Amino acid sequence: MGEQNVSQILSKKELRNFTQHLFHDIRAIEIMLEKGMFEKGITRIGAEQEMCLIDSAFRPASIAPELLAEIENPAFTNELSKFNLEVNLDPQEFTGDCLSRMEKQLRGCLTELGESLKKYGADYIMVGILPTIRQSDLSLDNLMPNPRYFALNEAILQMRGGPYEFRIQGSDELISTHDSLMFESCNTSFQVHYQVEARDFVKKYNWAQAITAPVLSVATNSPLLFGHRLWRETRIALFQQSADTRNVTQTKREVQPRVFFGDRWLDKSVMEIFREEVARYRVLISTPITENSLDTLKDGGIPKLKALRLHNGTIYTWNRPCYGITNGLPHLRIENRVLPSGPTVIDEMANTAFWLGLMHGMPKQYDRINKKIDFDVVKSNFMRAARTGMGAMFRWVDGKPYSAQDLICKELIPMAKEGLKIANIRERDINRYMDVIEERAETGKSGSQWMLDSFNALKKKGTKEEAIVATTAGIVRRQKNNKPVAKWGKARINEAGSWMNRYWRVDQIMSRSLYTVQDEDLIDLVQNIMSWKDITHLPVENAKGEFVGIVTARELLNYYANRMPGDEPVAVKDVMIPKSRVIVIDEDVLTTDAITLLRKNNISCLPVLNAKHELIGIVTERDFVNVADHFLHEFLNGQVKIK
Repeated sequence: MGEQNVSQILSKKELRNFTQHLFHDIRAIEIMLEKGMFEKGITRIGAEQEMCLIDSAFRPASIAPELLAEIENPAFTNELSKFNLEVNLDPQEFTGDCLSRMEKQLRGCLTELGESLKKYGADYIMVGILPTIRQSDLSLDNLMPNPRYFALNEAILQMRGGPYEFRIQGSDELISTHDSLMFESCNTSFQVHYQVEARDFVKKYNWAQAITAPVLSVATNSPLLFGHRLWRETRIALFQQSADTRNVTQTKREVQPRVFFGDRWLDKSVMEIFREEVARYRVLISTPITENSLDTLKDGGIPKLKALRLHNGTIYTWNRPCYGITNGLPHLRIENRVLPSGPTVIDEMANTAFWLGLMHGMPKQYDRINKKIDFDVVKSNFMRAARTGMGAMFRWVDGKPYSAQDLICKELIPMAKEGLKIANIRERDINRYMDVIEERAETGKSGSQWMLDSFNALKKKGTKEEAIVATTAGIVRRQKNNKPVAKWGKARINEAGSWMNRYWRVDQIMSRSLYTVQDEDLIDLVQNIMSWKDITHLPVENAKGEFVGIVTARELLNYYANRMPGDEPVAVKDVMIPKSRVIVIDEDVLTTDAITLLRKNNISCLPVLNAKHELIGIVTERDFVNVADHFLHEFLNGQVKIK
């Protein structure tokens, strides 16, 4: 979780004071490395489970503050938003039945959470990105009331000098802007920690970088955002862009973002990373520090390195070095931040076993992997895995191309099994977890593939919104059985639940893919578009793309009925209903309220505008006929109760 008693650095004096502590911490860790003070002879592991809270309609439920006030289990803690939670699992010595014990603890925590959520009519979901999340959910009203998060938000905004910009291209394309770091709260992950001896850190860290791509490719679980099909692991692109502090000038100078994979191999020491973090990245937040780490060392103690740990916590490498103290001894860990949350506990534990087995069983010939393969190749592998998952082709250390399936099944799974055996992991646990990875790799059925298969099939049976809700409901229902995702059947349209889950708000039924005309266009263009596309309403924009009015079939009919032979063609603006006379709504309006507006005002459509008064959709009589059809069928089948 990191330090919570933090603030944004406001004065030069605060900045100088914190920076001085950073220098002390850097020198202190150098001394500890030189003297061989770091713990040896033991390997520990740990993990952090992030998840989303959802309501009965499978939408984000902003109830984390209330839940945390009630749950007494210290494993539960807050995350960035009010609809996220985190579970910190106990550190385990990496041997014996440690993996199954970790799984048992996690399942117990989730059972406890499920019981606590019942009073709210809510549930949890483990998924890289919640498919039903909307941009309107990402307001600062949903930011967890924690000083660290508000300080980070203010610091990043000031450093950027403008709003966040998002552009992610997949099967669909997402282009958006936002005014806070809340886009980051879309992401939930399963972060795994692996303790490494200081003398082995360089080779182990380089190896972690090399295997990140194939491990990610078989674990992807976040292909959908705002109804767009993007990367197989969209978290990678979204996190980098949502925590990017660079302005335009810095990007031109090729300054690295705060979320990144890396740009070179480690050569001699972990200090290369820590020094780079201090040299390259500005301090974002501070905390009161009383300890002088160098004095603590002189007095025979082990310093906490509070400044270095806080600064390191604001730089998000996908394999992050971590410093800690256990039983009075300092240690180093590698934190794997690339694995997504879900699809099930057993899938997560299989991902964990796969990565840990590879880390622990690194073959001797890869001790100097930095001499065997160019770093840019490894980085390219990582981006291909994030974009295409199991469809990726990788260049491996022998210089040959491998499909993800071949590299995982023929090279890496045997290697991981051997690493788990070296750690004396219980044999039945090795077989259980590695069988999950092997089946997923052989079938290509990762969490992201299951979501896309379900979503694409469901879109043919209902609206996009129904497909999103049914897919999300399908995940929640199947997670409870803890059956690996490779064995899941596709989601069904009826899993979306009653009409209230699918059609309760305007954003669930409105059309987003709009045909529009400009106010200076010929009115004949309206007639042709309506005829070609079988629509009866066309929003009108000006040259700046601003909504200025609407033309309906009624206005068009009146125009042509009164047009005389020989009349000059007119512009759309001469026929349209101007914006001042158009009744508009926002996307959170209830469907029933929208119907009332239509009926009372004797109109046939409602343009939908966002908070910035931008046109984002339209809802028409046809949309409400579809809602009525589903409602009546449910009513006649006894699924709807009338009190």
